Amino acid sequence: MSNQDSELQVRLDKWLWASRFFKTRAIAKQEISKGRVLYNNHHAKVSKQVEMGALITIKKGHVSYTVKVLMLSDVRRNYSQAQALYQETDESIIGRLNQNKNYQINKQCFIPSQTKPNKKQRRNIIEFKKDQSNK
Repeated sequence: MSNQDSELQVRLDKWLWASRFFKTRAIAKQEISKGRVLYNNHHAKVSKQVEMGALITIKKGHVSYTVKVLMLSDVRRNYSQAQALYQETDESIIGRLNQNKNYQINKQCFIPSQTKPNKKQRRNIIEFKKDQSNK
C-alpha cells in the first residue's frame, strides 16, 4: 500500500491476490477467465487495470461478494491490511447472509443414500449434472 496509490497500476488478478480473495495469482487468473469475476458488472480480462472506486463481483462457491475498491496494492499483506483495500457493499453482505442461510437449510434437508448408486442411477446422476451445468 504505497503512498502513491494514484500512480500505481495494478492488474485485476494481482489485486484479487493482494486483497486475499484468492490464495494464488494462478487461481485468480482461472476464476477471471471462467467469468466468475466481474469488473463494473462486465466480464474482464486478467490484465485489466484496476481503478479506485470500481465495483468488483467475485463468485466463490455458493457465495458472491461485491466490493468497492478503496486502495490499490500489488503486494500481499496480512488479512487486516488486505481488508483496507476494499469495502463490501451492504447489498452484498445481506445477499451473502441469505445465501449462507439457504445453503445451510439445503444442507440439512439432504439425506445421503445408504448404498452406492448402481449403474443406471449413476447414469441418471451424470445426466442430471450435465443438465444443471448447461443452465
